[in-house]
Amino acid sequence: MDVLVVGSGGREHALAWKLRQSPEVGRLYVAPGNAGTASLAENLPVAAEDIEGLLAAARERRVDLTVVGPEAPLAAGLSDRFASEGLAVFGPSQGAAQLESSKVFAKDLMARHGIPTAAYRTFRGYEEALACVQAAAYPLVVKASGLAAGKGVTVCHSVAEAEEALRRAMVEREFGAAGDEVVIEECLTGQEASVLAFTDGHTVRPMIVAQDHKPLLDGDRGPNTGGMGSYAPAPIVGPELLDEITATILQPAVDGLRAEGILYRGVLYAGLMLTERGPQVLEFNVRFGDPETQAILPLLDSDLLPVLLACLDGTLDRVDLRWSSRHCLCVVLASPGYPGRYPKGLPISGLEEAAALPDTVIFHAGTALEGGRVVTSGGRVLGVTALGDTLAEAARRAYEAVGRVHFEGMHYRRDIGAKAMAPLEGGAL
Repeated sequence: MDVLVVGSGGREHALAWKLRQSPEVGRLYVAPGNAGTASLAENLPVAAEDIEGLLAAARERRVDLTVVGPEAPLAAGLSDRFASEGLAVFGPSQGAAQLESSKVFAKDLMARHGIPTAAYRTFRGYEEALACVQAAAYPLVVKASGLAAGKGVTVCHSVAEAEEALRRAMVEREFGAAGDEVVIEECLTGQEASVLAFTDGHTVRPMIVAQDHKPLLDGDRGPNTGGMGSYAPAPIVGPELLDEITATILQPAVDGLRAEGILYRGVLYAGLMLTERGPQVLEFNVRFGDPETQAILPLLDSDLLPVLLACLDGTLDRVDLRWSSRHCLCVVLASPGYPGRYPKGLPISGLEEAAALPDTVIFHAGTALEGGRVVTSGGRVLGVTALGDTLAEAARRAYEAVGRVHFEGMHYRRDIGAKAMAPLEGGAL
C-alpha cells in the first residue's frame, strides 16, 4: 500500500517513521516533508495547505492512503475533497474539524452534550466582549475562536490584560479571521494532560497518555509555544482516570457529533486540565499532537497502518492495539528567537552521532537540506527522543543525545518530564 503523509513537522516525521516500519507500506511520500523525512520517504514539493496540489500528487502516484498531520488542511476541507474523488484519507471532515477550527463550535457542542469544560461566554462584538471582561472575576481566559497557530489563547490576571488580549484579537486583528469571534472563559487550575484517541465515529480507543510542556522556559515560565517537549506515559492519568476521560469526554464528543450528523473518523485529541472537580476540557484538536506524537508512537507496538485503516472502515473495535510498557521522552530543540522571529539556514551538526545512541530517535521538524547539509528552517527544529525502562532513563538518554547536537543559538528546556519524576524519584534531571 502506497501512503502519503501531509505536513512538514516533527509529528509528520514520527508518522512517516512509524509507517515505514509496516510490512504493508510500499512507497511512502511526505508533502512537503523535511530533511528527516527525506531519509525514509520521497518528499514532494507540495504545501500542506495546497489541497488541489496534494490531490493531483496523490492521483498521479496512485496513493492508496493519505494521512493528514496538521489542522489547517483539515479545517480547509482536504478530507472532503479527497473523498469526493474516491481517495482514502485519514483525518476528519471539515465539519468535524470545527472542533478545533472554531472554539465556539467546540464549547457549544460540549454544553449541548454535558462534556465537562470551563464556564464560558462567546462574543462577536468588541464592545460587548469589553463589557464582559470589565465586570468579570479574575483570572480568566480570552481565546480567539479560530485557528491561530497556538497563539490565540491568553490567561489574563487583570482587566488591563484582558482588554489588551481583546484589542489584539478583535481590533488589531493579530490572528486575522480567527479573532472575529472570541471565547471568554473561567481559568481552570491543575495539571494538564494530553489524551489522544483513535476513533471510527463509533468506537473510541485512547492512546497512551502524554504530557506536553507548552511554556518556553524551565519551570513552566515564559511565553507559550507549540510545545517544547513531551513524555509518555504520564503517570498523572492512571487507568481508572483514563476510563473516566473516555466515558465522560471522548466518547460523548464522538457520539454527540454523530447525533448531529457528523461522523468523526481520525484522531481526537483532548487537551485537559485535571481539576479538583475532575478532568475538564481546555480544547479539542482534530489530529495527532505535536510533540506528543513523538513520545507516543515509539511506544506503539502494533502496526500503525491497520489502525488507521480500521478508523476508516468502521472496524476499530476489532483492531490489535498494543502498547509498550517502556517510557519515552522528547526534547524540542528550538531556534534562537522562537516563539518570535528566528533566523533560518543555520547549519546543524551532531545528528548522526546523536541518532547512533541506544534507543534514540531524532525527529526533524524545522529542517531542510541545503547543499547536502541539514540546516534550520523553522522555530522548532528537532525533537530529540529516547526510550527507557523508566522515565528517568528515557530522560537521561534524550539529554545525552541533545548534548551531541549543535546549531547556533539552540535552546531547549532542561526539565522535560521533571514533574512526573519528582514524586517518584525525589528530583528532576
